Amino acid sequence: MLESVSRRRGLTAFAALTAGSLAGSFAGPALAQLRIDIAGVGGSRIPVAIVDFRDETRSPQPIAAIIRADLERSGLFRSVDAPRGLDETGSPAWTDWRARQADALAAGSVTRLADGRLDIRFKLWDVVKGAELIGQAQAVLPEDARLTAHRIADVIYEKLTGERGVFATRMAYVTKAGPRYSLVVADADGEGAKVALTSPEPIISPAWAPNGRELAYVTFESRKATVRVQDVLTGQRRVLADFKGTNSAPAWSPDGQQLALSLSRDGGTQLFVINRDGSGLRRLTQSGAIDTEACYSPDGKQIYFVSDRGGGPQVYRMPASGGTAERVTFGGSYNISPAVSPDGRTLAYITRMNGAFRLSVMDLATGQAQQISESNDDESPAFSPNGKLIVYATRAGGKEVLMTTTLDGKIKTPLLVTLVQVREPTWGPFTR
Repeated sequence: MLESVSRRRGLTAFAALTAGSLAGSFAGPALAQLRIDIAGVGGSRIPVAIVDFRDETRSPQPIAAIIRADLERSGLFRSVDAPRGLDETGSPAWTDWRARQADALAAGSVTRLADGRLDIRFKLWDVVKGAELIGQAQAVLPEDARLTAHRIADVIYEKLTGERGVFATRMAYVTKAGPRYSLVVADADGEGAKVALTSPEPIISPAWAPNGRELAYVTFESRKATVRVQDVLTGQRRVLADFKGTNSAPAWSPDGQQLALSLSRDGGTQLFVINRDGSGLRRLTQSGAIDTEACYSPDGKQIYFVSDRGGGPQVYRMPASGGTAERVTFGGSYNISPAVSPDGRTLAYITRMNGAFRLSVMDLATGQAQQISESNDDESPAFSPNGKLIVYATRAGGKEVLMTTTLDGKIKTPLLVTLVQVREPTWGPFTR
């Protein structure tokens, strides 16, 4: 194990940090999409009705169903049953929709144009005020129908909450099918997956560049751990770090100009920083411990990382230029895989308690922490770009899945990816 101190690699593996394969097997297929687990939120969510779009069977994707699932997964909305018959050209019967206890209503249509594109239109209404909020029309290729549905969900989310939605963003994760590993890029709901790289050797620790176009990751294809950067659109790859020893745990700075790495070139595993073009390598930590799993604060001024300098793996932080490190996590003897929210207020990490590896969050201002999962095998948390959701890998029903959760843990959604084994998710930035 090198860079991703995984829940199933254990404390011994952390101490060893050997250049082996991904320890722990990937298990069976992921769970089905749209099974949203809700606990303890009651009527706090906005009731919204999304009417099936008129003639949406002309689209290869179920537009309204995708929008409903996106909104529900955010934890801020609950779907209200919506009978068919209304589209963006109609006038809602306000009394009827109020009787259904809907606060907001969206409806639309799909028309196939002569050139084969789809004209997808929708309107959003405020049922309480009886007023139109927004209307849009887009002509898109049929293969872009799912992305268009995600964009509509983003528009609705932003109009009703005042914050930007993340449904049209992307995720990357690693799968293993038989002896082959794949680096996969998919929509934020786990659908629309495309393989960016396949290899008979492990691929681990993918990390999105802030430009949303590149992924850094660790590959063992040269029979040792090296860090490479790949352009997601063109597939072009370049070696970023291939120094003596292990090269691991890439983490982009917020401006995309540097990456923090864990290298063992000087003996023990320590943190270094390197320019995006591979120049300017500089050592950040000078401890006799294992320092790894770095991530930057959103302002780029601090680096959070995992170190066993206190006897067991804990999360620390230090200035991004190096210097004195201070311990951040104190609950339990084993805390790994830090991720900082885009607003810099919340730390997500994996803690081991009584043999269970669970997702926890900490208010960085107060130091107050809480576990937000009840599973036993969580790993690799990553925040959505608006900071409202966390994606992580876990086991559910005896199967390995990717899960999204609200920060309070009350709304969890297993994502459908592919019928293969999956882990190490990373959530891309706002770009699409």
